Amino acid sequence: MLSARGRRPAAVVVEPVARVMLRLGLSPNTITVASASLTIVLAVVLIPTGHLFAAAVLTGLFSAFDMIDGTMARMRGGGTKYGATLDATCDRITDGAFFGAITWWLIYTHQAAAPVVVAALVVLVGSQVISYVKARGEASGLKIVGGLIERPERLILGLLGIGLTGLGVPWAIEIALSVLAVGTVLTVIQRLRFAARSTGATEKTAPPAGARSYKT
Repeated sequence: MLSARGRRPAAVVVEPVARVMLRLGLSPNTITVASASLTIVLAVVLIPTGHLFAAAVLTGLFSAFDMIDGTMARMRGGGTKYGATLDATCDRITDGAFFGAITWWLIYTHQAAAPVVVAALVVLVGSQVISYVKARGEASGLKIVGGLIERPERLILGLLGIGLTGLGVPWAIEIALSVLAVGTVLTVIQRLRFAARSTGATEKTAPPAGARSYKT
């Protein structure tokens, strides 16, 4: 939902940084891997150890680099298919590390109630499913654009939850995860409906290699 709308305002900051990175001789793929690696390390080190506010600020900062690599690629005349695949893969790993670290903290440090842990697990798994539905649908030629809870919303709500919890605000992470869990399930359903209504959704697919084809 924020993915498209947020790009233009962010460009004021992102584009100058992208130009500097290109002048330094860095490639978009290098920025993709570096920002993902730093984000993962920060999440898995700071969150389980209870440094929630620092984790929210630093993770949010390095997650913002996710916009820089794409801008760099466009400034160089366009990205590559490999670059897009690498970026999407790093996003999935980063999301898994972030919400996995939150789940670890909930269980072993916060000693959260079972419903909160379930909500965290729903978000952890659902965030991957949301992205998979889009990737798999588009690989089949279906049009799946947008959704209620996309990656920016997940990160913003997750970072707000742990950041406010780190500042001592009661129930912040519980509320954030509850909203995310409901929104994640709804977004999976929403994207499946997009796929079902897309042109070509009812076209027949070829059987997998080695499978028998049954004709009537």
